[in-house]
Amino acid sequence: MTVTGFGFPFRVNRSGTIAPDQDEGAELRGKIVQVLLTAPGERINQPEFGCGLLNLVFDPANAVMATAVEFSVGQALTRWLGRELAVAAVDVRAHEETLTVEVGYVRRRDLTRQAVRVHFK
Repeated sequence: MTVTGFGFPFRVNRSGTIAPDQDEGAELRGKIVQVLLTAPGERINQPEFGCGLLNLVFDPANAVMATAVEFSVGQALTRWLGRELAVAAVDVRAHEETLTVEVGYVRRRDLTRQAVRVHFK
């Protein structure tokens, strides 16, 4: 098995070296989470990077919010990770104080379907 990336979140193993990522899909999932949770303007060298889901923490979780999040998530992932994945679906559900974002995608390298789910309270 060839290790191709660092684990996400970044960690150090018991011997004091960088812990590599052993799961083939974990690196791409980590990149997706980074796009979702990074706010535009947060990265100095890439000020447009991200979609800023954490900025929505105090906004009401309703149908209007869910529709806006679906659009912004799909656009951000296509822009920043479009060479590595194809977004198949973005499903956003608002229930009481919880917003759930589920991204279905196809890894371009081997055409496998996968999903990432993030909950916000």
